[in-house]
Amino acid sequence: MTSESSVMLTVVLAVAVLAPILADRVSRFVTVPSVVWQIGFGVLIGPAVLDWVRATGIVDALSDLGLAFLMLLAGYELEFRLIRGAPLRAAVWAWFASLALGVAAGLLIGGSVAAGLVVGLAMTTTTLGAILPVLRDRGLVRTEFGTRFLAVGATGEFLPIVAVAFALSGERPTHMTFVLVLFGVVAAGAAALARRPRHPAVARLVTVTLGTSAQVAVRFCVLISVAMVALAESLDLDPVLGAFASGVVIHLFLDTGVPRESDEVLKRLEALGFGFFIPIFFIVSGVRFDVGALSDPATLALLPVFLVLFLVVRGAPTTLLQHRALGLRPAVAMGLLAATALPLLVVITRIAQDQGVLSSDLASALVGAGMLSVLIFPAIALRLLDADLVSSPRDTPARSPVRPDPRPGP
Repeated sequence: MTSESSVMLTVVLAVAVLAPILADRVSRFVTVPSVVWQIGFGVLIGPAVLDWVRATGIVDALSDLGLAFLMLLAGYELEFRLIRGAPLRAAVWAWFASLALGVAAGLLIGGSVAAGLVVGLAMTTTTLGAILPVLRDRGLVRTEFGTRFLAVGATGEFLPIVAVAFALSGERPTHMTFVLVLFGVVAAGAAALARRPRHPAVARLVTVTLGTSAQVAVRFCVLISVAMVALAESLDLDPVLGAFASGVVIHLFLDTGVPRESDEVLKRLEALGFGFFIPIFFIVSGVRFDVGALSDPATLALLPVFLVLFLVVRGAPTTLLQHRALGLRPAVAMGLLAATALPLLVVITRIAQDQGVLSSDLASALVGAGMLSVLIFPAIALRLLDADLVSSPRDTPARSPVRPDPRPGP
């Protein structure tokens, strides 16, 4: 590592420490998610303002690992036995409705068919990885609301990546279909192996090394993640798809062991992700942000347009299809959370720009609107959920979709 890289990484890590401290200090006045602070500081220390950090070398590599860990932990949170059935059906129908609305809006704004498809697909994304920690901190993951949001978030992260692969495949849709099927077969095979009971020698090694420097289980989980990412890249798929799939496989693998040990391994993975890699990804996303593109009044005017379109395209179908199961306020809150888009938005716009499909202006407007959505929508959603808790009868906690499930967990 060069001296310049060391200095840049030190600045990035200092921002990673400072962001949650400021978020906590400001929370008494207004709730600003830590991720917004991280991206905002990234813009400040990046080429657009202070020019202390550039997305090159070790900083760029660690940012890519941060994205992989973010998607890994998002995939890990998926429990198909919980979301299957009505939650998953509602989420899938809502996403396809969002797809139709998004593509229609994108074709009007994008200027070309390819750009319009990318813009439309970008508006169907949901920030599952960034929202889940907030829901977990409030004890909402193990509620009906949390279960349904898992389904909404899963479709809002997995399906757009697959759709973008097809949209940017050019004249090779048959090849892309074959590649996706091949990846799916390998991922399903890995999942099937992960579900098998552990060999006694493996189980013993996991138990013995859990508190030592060997950490076999953690190393094995990281190996699975890197291997799935490498497989996706070798098949010309986005590595995000591989990272997401690795999270599902790791969850199945850990579920075959002793619950206490699985919890310990997960805590270590979360410490690696949320404690180091993931903040670097968000900060470097701010470093990469093209602030200069927003100097154009036309591009700047697209920010509120895209923000409203996130609500119309992604939030409205989700609210309508969740209203009967959750009630009005939780359904509106679900729609707001579903319309919150950022990490995958950054990935999709970066892929499209690398292929020359999307202009810098449109990409900056989309990412800027995504930053605003992370700042505004979750705060409103959490207020609605808090209001629903206050208004729900305290003697019937099981009936409230935002109260913890009183039944014992699996």
